[in-house]
Amino acid sequence: MSKLWKCISLLLLSGCVTAQTLPSHDEVDASVDLAMLSAIRSEELNHSKVMDHAGWIADVFGPRVTGSENLDRAGQWAQEQMKSWGLVNVHEERFSFGKGWSLQHFDASIMEPNYQPLIGFPKSFTPGTKGRITAEVVRVQVNSEEDFAKYHGKLQGKIIVLQPVREVKMLEGIVVQRWTPELLKEAESTPLVGPAAGGSAGAARAAIFDANAQAFFIKEGVVAELDRGVDASMVHGDNQLSWMTQRTDGGTVFVQAGGPFESAKAGDVLPQVTLAVEHYNRILRIMEKGIPVKVELNIATSFRDEAPGHENGFNVIGEIPGTDLANEVVMVGAHLDSHQSATGATDNAAGVAAMMEAMRILQAVGAKPRRTIRIALWGGEEEGELGSQAYIRSHFYNTATHAALLEYKTLSAYYNLDNGTGRIRGVWIQGNFAAQPIFRSWFPMLKDLGVNAIAPRSVAGSDYSSFDDVGLPGFQFMQDRLEYNSRTHHSNMDTVDRLQRDDLTQMAIVAATFAYNTAMRQAMIPRKVFVPEPRKEASTR
Repeated sequence: MSKLWKCISLLLLSGCVTAQTLPSHDEVDASVDLAMLSAIRSEELNHSKVMDHAGWIADVFGPRVTGSENLDRAGQWAQEQMKSWGLVNVHEERFSFGKGWSLQHFDASIMEPNYQPLIGFPKSFTPGTKGRITAEVVRVQVNSEEDFAKYHGKLQGKIIVLQPVREVKMLEGIVVQRWTPELLKEAESTPLVGPAAGGSAGAARAAIFDANAQAFFIKEGVVAELDRGVDASMVHGDNQLSWMTQRTDGGTVFVQAGGPFESAKAGDVLPQVTLAVEHYNRILRIMEKGIPVKVELNIATSFRDEAPGHENGFNVIGEIPGTDLANEVVMVGAHLDSHQSATGATDNAAGVAAMMEAMRILQAVGAKPRRTIRIALWGGEEEGELGSQAYIRSHFYNTATHAALLEYKTLSAYYNLDNGTGRIRGVWIQGNFAAQPIFRSWFPMLKDLGVNAIAPRSVAGSDYSSFDDVGLPGFQFMQDRLEYNSRTHHSNMDTVDRLQRDDLTQMAIVAATFAYNTAMRQAMIPRKVFVPEPRKEASTR
């Protein structure tokens, strides 16, 4: 801890802070309450519960696919915690999602030419195998609709693989990502335009082709499909800067969804399993030598129907009530749902734990914010920010008619965490240049925590996009990615072991500071000029 903040943390006890040691009000927003910010920091540094929150969410409740019983249990626990801290208006808001899905059992092995257990995970929203099956693996190469004909009558009872062998290289380059001074400078000067939106005609054609392929394989009697997941490298999702992260292999499996969750379509695909690339490659190399490979699979999954009044999607909401400006709102949030291959620790128990801890801190220090501070724990983020979009439609903006609702004018700002376990380094301001001097005026009291960057560009890929897309001030914190891209994002390695306690503690302090400062300002956070238009699909993170 710096000398400055050692002094600040003793403010209420010893009165040691002087005008020479504190940031002056010429440097910071005049509404900033330095004594309260000192109390926030002292509470977290001395009584942090952030790792306990993360442990409950990830370890105890485990994978939290939207619509699953695990997510329901995590949501109930979050509400109980908030109520125990004295938050008010704690409740869940449900939205129609489609069928829920849960994985109940899985094992896979090579049986011939010799036995080997396989490392892999079923893709979410795929059906089970209806018991244990053993089948020969067949390599299928389909690049166009015309290619289907050559496989007619040849796939009954087979397990198929579609991808070729992928070369596995030794790890080189960036594996653990931290914001260096050079990268922060680059981010602050990058062009304003963010990542290209999805939903292109090419992507739509690919989706149709994939659906047709699945229908063909099911009709032909294929019993399952194996793949090796995505390729080895990915561009940094936030800023698309000139650096890459190589994804790890060595048993790390990057697995996502394999089928639709809409009620009318759910389950109309093959059972699909993503294998560790080394195990997938071995199967293909044996087959290329003309030797048959047989694999045993046992996959048990379940689908969960929706019912009126108990839809499978939900958000958890809680509040610290405001005082003289209580009808105005500051929101913080993170998504509670996860993928199925691990326990969703860095994606996104970390963000949820930090935001819940920020609310606990504010309650513990007796904060009396002028504006109401509201937390939202989102569902359906992994399927396309569905929970935050549903909340926007219910409270702020009718996206069908492009009309603002009554609450639209009451939101000052929304702050989001969803980039793993790394500490906060600044804010992406989504082209909202009027907010820049406000945030920068708060940095002096956070400088020793490493918070000093403001990047102008609009980025996409999490729930802040739902706010920004309708003209509301929605912001994502810039975080050190650490192993998020290379090891844990949507992988079987996304466990509590990868969480960094000190960084989560810093995240909670920064989030509480931003929320409190926003709640105490005389004016709300300025908004960009907004021209209503249909929402664009968020980019893949």
